[in-house]
Amino acid sequence: MRIDKAVIRQMKLIFKTGFRTSFGNSVVKDFLLVELTDPEGRTGWGECSAFMRPWYNEETTVGARYVIGEFLLPALLRAEEVESPEKFYDASSWIRRNRMARSAVDCALWDLWSREQGVPEWKALGGVRTEIESGVSLGIEPSPEQLLRKIEKYRAEGYRRVKCKIKPGFDIAYLEAVRREFGDIVLMADANSAYTLKDLDLFRRMDELGLLMIEQPLACDDIVDHAQLQAAIRTPVCLDESIDSTETARRAIELGSCRIINIKVARVGGLTEARRLQALSAVHGVGCWCGGMVDAGVARGHNIAAATLPNYVYPNDIPSSDRYYAEDIVTPSTFIDRNAKIQVPQRPGTGFEPAWDVIERHTVRTWEFTRESVRESAS
Repeated sequence: MRIDKAVIRQMKLIFKTGFRTSFGNSVVKDFLLVELTDPEGRTGWGECSAFMRPWYNEETTVGARYVIGEFLLPALLRAEEVESPEKFYDASSWIRRNRMARSAVDCALWDLWSREQGVPEWKALGGVRTEIESGVSLGIEPSPEQLLRKIEKYRAEGYRRVKCKIKPGFDIAYLEAVRREFGDIVLMADANSAYTLKDLDLFRRMDELGLLMIEQPLACDDIVDHAQLQAAIRTPVCLDESIDSTETARRAIELGSCRIINIKVARVGGLTEARRLQALSAVHGVGCWCGGMVDAGVARGHNIAAATLPNYVYPNDIPSSDRYYAEDIVTPSTFIDRNAKIQVPQRPGTGFEPAWDVIERHTVRTWEFTRESVRESAS
């Protein structure tokens, strides 16, 4: 595989409605698209999920653009041959952290590489499913009653697993209301690091609600206190922000910090690391699932491919195309069926193509790189 041209696009999409978590309310999605082109004109696409503000992790849209444009793309364009996405991922591992920036390029390479091979991306990764199950992720609502109406709406659309965002003051009463209203619905809570071990009594009350899991209850970089929490409660702890690599996952599993891992492709550095992480987790009996970053269509396509891997065993946060945004930046759009399933594309690459009219209307700025421009900048 050889890369002759690369383009970074800064994009802006407006949410249909705000999405509130414990760390803030999102109304606009500022993100980056990365396009890689080979000598035959085939293209691969990646999406950078970093936010404009460093409130999910330390990365931002501006910082990711710098890392992609100053380091990752020049390295690709200077290479005479890229043997595989995995080889490039390992060769660029000298870049510390900046995993969302690395993910955008890694995913674009997987898309292009699988198109060149003439196979679907999920098959190139080693996926085993032709359909995946999705759950719905709901933001924090002003009242339990409003949350119940939201759940009612999404259950009518086919979603079976419901994830409720929680934070102090917006937690146990909400979850209890959901359990009373909807009985044995598959229910989980996502705290986005809003609690500490001082809240142990609260988590023991949640034990009585039969939750599928509690996601990232404690600090975003912690695996020690989570081990203490998991030992004290019956409900499985699922780690999200704390797990940024296969090596971190190994440590967390050995400590007993969790029983489930949410593998967000963007958070761990791309499809290469996501594949390695789910394989390691399988060896230790820790189940995984694919989380999302209120993604647009390019990242959603890569998430679908990741969710076909063998140890992605729980419903995923991969919603229909119209969940967050009025317009999809890829075609065809994705929709769940009445059983909350998404059929996995069978075409080469992710199976999706750019919706150019939508992309052009929502592009804020572009940066273009060629083999010639990279040589000139280095001289």
